[in-house]
Amino acid sequence: QAQVVESGGGLVQPGGSLRLSCGTNGFSLAYYTIGWFRQAPGKEREALLCLSNSDETTYYTDSVKGRFTVSRDNARNTVSLQMKSLKPEDTAVYYCALALTCSSDIGNFGSWGQGRLVVVSS
Repeated sequence: QAQVVESGGGLVQPGGSLRLSCGTNGFSLAYYTIGWFRQAPGKEREALLCLSNSDETTYYTDSVKGRFTVSRDNARNTVSLQMKSLKPEDTAVYYCALALTCSSDIGNFGSWGQGRLVVVSS
């Protein structure tokens, strides 16, 4: 079955940087929009940004704008989320998800990665 696979994340000190990558088990990501979400314990899943299939980024929260960027690497068939100047409040499980058009609506995305934990702590 087709799968969306995430890698990266981990533990970093405040002010540090981390990268998450979103890939597949074979099918191409080139035609999909890629949304990034996060969910902390006790909180709702939050839409962060979305990369369109024309590689335009839309931000859905000011809390990550200027710190998080997303890029597509068609040669590697991956989409990466680069996170810098990380704060403790960024601690969450991060998800990538696939859709045909960008939206902040969770229901718009049909295929999801398994999630990767990011912990920002000193």
